[in-house]
Amino acid sequence: MIDLTVARVAEIVGGTLADISPRDAAQLRVTGTVEFDSRKVGPGGLFLALPGARSDGHDHAGAAVAAGAVAVLAARPVGVPAIVVEPRQDGPATGFGASGVLEHDADGSGAAVLGALAKLARAVADELVAGGLTIVGITGSSGKTSTKDLVAAALAPLGEVVAPPGSFNNELGHPWTVLRATRRTDFLVLEMSARHPGNIAALAEIAPPAIGVVLNVGTAHLGEFGSRDAIARTKSELPQAIPSNGVVVLNADDPAVAAMAGVTAARVVRVSRAGPGDVWADGVALDELARPRFTLHARGAEAEIHLGVYGEHQVTNALCAAAVALECGATAEQVAEALAHAGPVSRHRMQVTTRADGVTVIDDAYNANPDSMRAGLQALAWIARGGGVGPAEQRRSWAVLGEMAELGEDAITEHDRIGRLAVRLDVSRLVVVGNGRSMSAMHHGAVTEGSWGTEAVSVPDGDAALALLRAEVRPGDVVLVKASNAAGLGALADALAREAPADGPFGEARP
Repeated sequence: MIDLTVARVAEIVGGTLADISPRDAAQLRVTGTVEFDSRKVGPGGLFLALPGARSDGHDHAGAAVAAGAVAVLAARPVGVPAIVVEPRQDGPATGFGASGVLEHDADGSGAAVLGALAKLARAVADELVAGGLTIVGITGSSGKTSTKDLVAAALAPLGEVVAPPGSFNNELGHPWTVLRATRRTDFLVLEMSARHPGNIAALAEIAPPAIGVVLNVGTAHLGEFGSRDAIARTKSELPQAIPSNGVVVLNADDPAVAAMAGVTAARVVRVSRAGPGDVWADGVALDELARPRFTLHARGAEAEIHLGVYGEHQVTNALCAAAVALECGATAEQVAEALAHAGPVSRHRMQVTTRADGVTVIDDAYNANPDSMRAGLQALAWIARGGGVGPAEQRRSWAVLGEMAELGEDAITEHDRIGRLAVRLDVSRLVVVGNGRSMSAMHHGAVTEGSWGTEAVSVPDGDAALALLRAEVRPGDVVLVKASNAAGLGALADALAREAPADGPFGEARP
């Protein structure tokens, strides 16, 4: 974060000082990072006292100051230097939650601190934009995190880039990321998620983007929104927030996204795989590990792109990243070079590891919706076929799938479809992880599609799935692990990639 006095922070957020004099607050400076985990606070930092599922950050204020925090942003005095904001019931706690923070905010203290955090992030963003910072916002029903990582990679040759780790994309992670930027930062890349109408508009208000990217409109969080049209209206809050001198990058292959050209005052850049656009691809092909390559066309230039990420769906993500970088001054050749070296950055998102015994693990365990689940299964099938070499090269494939959360009334139907798709793609074994109606529907869809029987198995949890895989996976098999994060299959994917029992079928994993 930029260097600010405690007194200036209090002024920005509208807070009062506690356990620190006005004179000291005017001299004491926040020079470190803003943190909501007291274990990560360092010298010169500012600690956010937020309520959580297991503990209240207010109880850890003393530890944070002992670790080097110069002050605490809190909803009540905490016995150490603090900026105190009044609890409120009408703030961001009506949003979509972050690590249990907002779901445990009965007294409005979390809303107060998050509201103050948003004000601080906005003040910092405004000052940095005045100094030349470019803010890029990315939204879509799927692919946001992968695209964020690709945009950051494509912009890196042009200057210093700040982007969130993983999926820090809500009312906590978004301003937290903004406050990672400093006066040295040239580009701030932000991922913007939503569970309710108005969420994206609120995030855009915290850090107004000059460039907005809309990837797709799918069925993620359908249970929260009620309809795909409602999802589209919420995603369109981003292009509506871009000023007339800004740029909106739209995936023209998605009709709901293409229609957003009519709701923005900004200049529109259309990307497409289906045909010519402002930035488009042709000659798309995949290598044996489903890494795409294609010819990029933009502004009369061409460049051969060989991606370091996995899955054909990454082509659209890469086109959007290319469009952003080109708007910021990159050449097509710079984009090609940057994307070639841009591997998976965020954990549990299409990370592909091949063990020494030839077992390939596709770890996509962080998130899942019908669109991304189909993409994951297609990548699994492609890799198992040896990149389309033919039946003689077929490897055994395993789809280890958990629940797709927040699909509402469509949950049963969508899980049934995924089970059937696994059969149609000739996946060798389907392991359905978890109990409940949705997972029963996935298993039922598989066993009733064609002649499948023992190829599909249902297990209660990740431990049972791991035990099954340890017993039955053979050298050379390909294993996809995919689910919404709430299913907790990340630990299973980690274990598959690293564990190699000496007395089991697994060989030693490569470091």
